[in-house]
Amino acid sequence: QLKLVESGGGLVEPGGSLRLSCAAPGFRLNDYEIGWFRQAPGKEREGVACISISGLSTDYLTSLKDRFTISRDKGNNRVYLQMNSLRPEDTGLYYCGARSYWGSADCGATYTSWGQGIQVTVSS
Repeated sequence: QLKLVESGGGLVEPGGSLRLSCAAPGFRLNDYEIGWFRQAPGKEREGVACISISGLSTDYLTSLKDRFTISRDKGNNRVYLQMNSLRPEDTGLYYCGARSYWGSADCGATYTSWGQGIQVTVSS
């Protein structure tokens, strides 16, 4: 069973940057559409950014498109989420998800595998 592992979270000041990494030890992430999702306290989980197997199609939460970038590193079998100009409202638990689908990326689709999540806190 695919197991996803997130890394790169932590505490950052407003305006700062973080890069989250999603890995799948023993599996080829290149065979899955990958998405980053987040859940803030008291709120539902929302799709942040998703990337197709080819890497040519991406889907972003519209409000984040100018600050967040999802990318694949096929050689290292990882998917990254670069987060810039972070704001306190970006605070939350960030999850990496996967689904086996060869079409266009869609964060609204049903993802079948998940990591345990990693905390991102934006605070001064």
